[in-house]
Amino acid sequence: MAADRPHAHAVAEEPRIDAMAYEVAADLRELRTFVCQGATARGLSDERVELLALAVSELATNTLQHTTGGGRVRLWAEGDQVFCDVVDQGPARTLGREMPAANAVRGRGLAIVEQICDEVRVFTAGESTVVRIRLSR
Repeated sequence: MAADRPHAHAVAEEPRIDAMAYEVAADLRELRTFVCQGATARGLSDERVELLALAVSELATNTLQHTTGGGRVRLWAEGDQVFCDVVDQGPARTLGREMPAANAVRGRGLAIVEQICDEVRVFTAGESTVVRIRLSR
């Protein structure tokens, strides 16, 4: 009888998190491939996969240009959202920047990331700085 069976309770499943470290500019191609494959496997559309790969590439390039020791990327999905953390030992980044002038030599990376992602957050975790980006599927 159904009334005699214990009730099944839904248990929230922990998302599978994939991670990759990067240390030098030569790692960026493999990092972009890692992000594209992981985001595709999590159901992100081709267009959104390209945006995520661009955002991660910009953030990882900043890591390599402005910090020592490289960084790591973590990728996972929750519901209809795909998240990616770019973690390094650099200082916290300031969000809300204006896009630099067309003739500016540098400074577009983070502004681009903020424009193409649905959400960008920066926080510290221990001695690391984490830039968390989110895109909807």
